[in-house]
Amino acid sequence: MTTRAWTAPAPALRRELLGFATAGLLAYAVDLALFTALRGPAALGPLTAKSLSFLAACSVAYAANALGPYRTARPRGFRPYAAFFAVNLAGAAVQLLCLTVSHYGLGLTSQRADTVSGAIVGMGLATVLRFWGTRTWVFRAEGRDGSWTG
Repeated sequence: MTTRAWTAPAPALRRELLGFATAGLLAYAVDLALFTALRGPAALGPLTAKSLSFLAACSVAYAANALGPYRTARPRGFRPYAAFFAVNLAGAAVQLLCLTVSHYGLGLTSQRADTVSGAIVGMGLATVLRFWGTRTWVFRAEGRDGSWTG
């Protein structure tokens, strides 16, 4: 990454980050609501429910990003959704890795420790990875409406 990527105009960076965060919050709400419905009333197993809710949330996040902060950007390659999905899978792996290291490696096995490592630390690191991956591998820097280039 070049130094120039971090010297962007603050308003453009704020708009991009705000749009990305809004898309992420919407996707998170879809993930949580669908997972809860699939586990509860639909009585699906936890892995099936989570897989389906993750896929739906990725689709919502992609659409929200494509129609929001990256609406003027050109998607990279022939399969931008596949790249977006891969970036989100990498983010999910980061969350699981944080939880695994904390729970099994460090022996922090309480529910609070699991929540902090997976849902706070892991989510924070995964969000940084998702933001960078989305703007680097999914949507081209050229054509972003007033946003900084990286």
